[in-house]
Amino acid sequence: MNSSLSLDRHGGASAALSPRVRLSTIPDDKAMLRTAAELTRDLNAPNPAIYWTDLLVSASIGYGALAVALSVGSVGWIIAAGVVAVLALYRAGSFIHEVTHIRHSALPGFRFGWNVIAGVPLLVPSFMYEGVHNLHHARTRYGTIDDPEYLPLASMKPWTLPIFILTSLLAPVALLVRYAVLTPLSLVVPGMRRVLIERYSSLSINPSFRRRLPEGSAAVQWRWLEAACSVWAITLVALVASGVFPLGKFAIVLAVTSGVYVLNQIRTLVAHLWDNDGEVMTVTAQYLDSVNVPPPATLPLLWAPVGLRFHALHHLLPGVPYHGLAEAHRRLVAALDADSPYHKANYAGLPGLVARLVRSTMGRRA
Repeated sequence: MNSSLSLDRHGGASAALSPRVRLSTIPDDKAMLRTAAELTRDLNAPNPAIYWTDLLVSASIGYGALAVALSVGSVGWIIAAGVVAVLALYRAGSFIHEVTHIRHSALPGFRFGWNVIAGVPLLVPSFMYEGVHNLHHARTRYGTIDDPEYLPLASMKPWTLPIFILTSLLAPVALLVRYAVLTPLSLVVPGMRRVLIERYSSLSINPSFRRRLPEGSAAVQWRWLEAACSVWAITLVALVASGVFPLGKFAIVLAVTSGVYVLNQIRTLVAHLWDNDGEVMTVTAQYLDSVNVPPPATLPLLWAPVGLRFHALHHLLPGVPYHGLAEAHRRLVAALDADSPYHKANYAGLPGLVARLVRSTMGRRA
C-alpha cells in the first residue's frame, strides 16, 4: 500500500498517492475522543417512532414496488419499479446494522419485527450479523486477521475489486442453497452443522473468519430464525419448481435481491480506506481508515442509508443511533479545530472514493 491521508484545501482527506504513514503508528487524538463523547451524550437514546416508521415505510415501498414489477408487462416499468424496490428494500435491510448495535430493551420487539419484515424474507436473519459485527468494532480486532469485516483491499490485486462486487450478484442463489439445501442436510450429515455455522452463517468478507457456535439464548433465537428461513427458502423453490410461481417472475425477484446485495457490496467497498496492514490500531487510526460522506452530498442517502453515510463517526460513537449521527457530526464539525483528525475522514462522494481505491490497487501487479 502506498496511499496516505493528508488534509486537502476543502478539509477532507485527500487520496493523493505518497509515502504513507502506517496507520498502526497513529496515536489517539484524546481531544477529539473526549469532545466526541462529551458533545453527544444526549444523543444515545434510540427513538422507537423513528425506527418503526422508517422500517415500515421503507419495507412497504420496497415490497409494493416489487409487486408492481411482477405485475406489469412493460420492460420499462419493470426496470423502474425494480430500481425503486432495490433502493427501498436495501434501506429496510440496512436496519440489521442497527439491530446489532441497539439495546433491545430500548426498542422492544424491533429485532423480531425486523426479522419478520426483512430478515427472513431476504434470507439475512439478524444472527448472521449479531455476534459478528461487534468483532469489527473490537479495539484490538479492527483491521486484523481476526476482523470478519476487513480485507486489505487497497493493497490487493486489481482483479480483486470486480470479483468483490460480482460475487454479490450470486448472493440470492447462495442464500437459497444455504437455507433450502444445506440447513436440512446439516441436521443429518455428521460434522456438517459445525462447518455451516463456522463458515456460512455470517455476513463477513474475511474468508479466514470462523465464527463460534452459538450458546444460550442466542442459540435458541438462531434455531427459530434459521428454521423460518429454511421453510421460506424451501417453499419458494417448491413454488418455482412446480410452476406455481412463474420462472420469469422469479427472475425478477432474483434481479431485485441481487441489486440489493450489489448495492450493499459497493457501499462496503467505500466504507473504509482498507489501508491497514493487519496490525492493531488506535481508535483514531480506525476512524481515519473509515469514511464519512456528509452533506451537502445527497446521493449517499440512497447508497449509504440508515446512518451509514457517517460510517467513520459510527466507529467513534457506535452507541449513537442512526438518527442522531447527523446532529453529532454537525456538533463535532463546529467544535473541533480545522487541524483535528475528525475532518480528515469526510469525503465528497462515491466516485472519488472508488477512484482512490482503484488507483491504489492498479499500483499493484496483477
